[in-house]
Amino acid sequence: MKRASLAAVIAMAGVLAAGAAQAQVTLRLAENQPEDNPVTIAMRDFAKLVDQKTKGEVKVEVYAGAQLGQETESIEQTQAGIIDMARVNSVVLANVSPSMGVFTLPYIFRDAEHKYKVLDGDVGKEVSADLAKVGLIGFPFMEAGTRNFYTRAGKPLKSIDDLKGLKIRVQPARISTRMVELLGATPTPMNYGEVFSALQTGVIDGAENDYVSYVTSSHYEAAPNLIEDGHLSPPAVLVMNQQKFEQLSPAHQQAIREAAEEAAKSERAAMFKANEDAKEKVKAAGVTIVTIDNEPFRKAVEPIYDELPNLKPLIARIQAVK
Repeated sequence: MKRASLAAVIAMAGVLAAGAAQAQVTLRLAENQPEDNPVTIAMRDFAKLVDQKTKGEVKVEVYAGAQLGQETESIEQTQAGIIDMARVNSVVLANVSPSMGVFTLPYIFRDAEHKYKVLDGDVGKEVSADLAKVGLIGFPFMEAGTRNFYTRAGKPLKSIDDLKGLKIRVQPARISTRMVELLGATPTPMNYGEVFSALQTGVIDGAENDYVSYVTSSHYEAAPNLIEDGHLSPPAVLVMNQQKFEQLSPAHQQAIREAAEEAAKSERAAMFKANEDAKEKVKAAGVTIVTIDNEPFRKAVEPIYDELPNLKPLIARIQAVK
């Protein structure tokens, strides 16, 4: 009897162990930036926080460096449930959730303080909630830097006139494309991973990004002329397949939300600091940085606001935030 009882205990322990193994959830997260970028570091921190808060019951596997595709592909795959999560820029996300486009308008934010009052306030919550219409859950916004234009050697930028006729890489999104058109350049939509070689070979004359990405992508080596016009400051955002999120227990959902909020807050501070450091690095490397009064740029892109009537109510609310 004792042997039989022992065998029963061992068998039950095996069943419980198997059940525990089956209960563990693994989520795959797509990230297009390299390991040393603050957003990738934040996603690694997010994964650790989720592990801690769920006591190992939920694991997040981060695939950095566009291993699972560039942002357009990772958004589509997240919507389809092929992957579970993706950290993407709001510029590309606006292609599937139009209200997100309001945060990608040129000069929509007066400064960083205004930006995060908007993003953490009612407007940000409303725009995030719209993601449910396209099968996604959005988490707190992250900092993705302020974007400037930069060009290849021999094509210096000193004013808006120097952009005329240049082929400028933009993210594959309507607002970015239209902005560059209004500035007199030729927009060339292209995935992020293709930009460096396109700059090297002259397929494009220039591109635009924040200082951190300018460094981590090595774009400054191929395009050493930068004009500090600060045209866009679109936030980054972590999204998740809505159905997958709703399949999790309430406790696991709450743990993921808390982890995402904590990771976002630390990422913002890290990204501001990283952009300052990156600017100093490219200056030391010989990049020519021209600081300008960007009023001519602002005036040139004003028609965008009138061309997007669906965003006008949100624009007005953002401008009213003090």
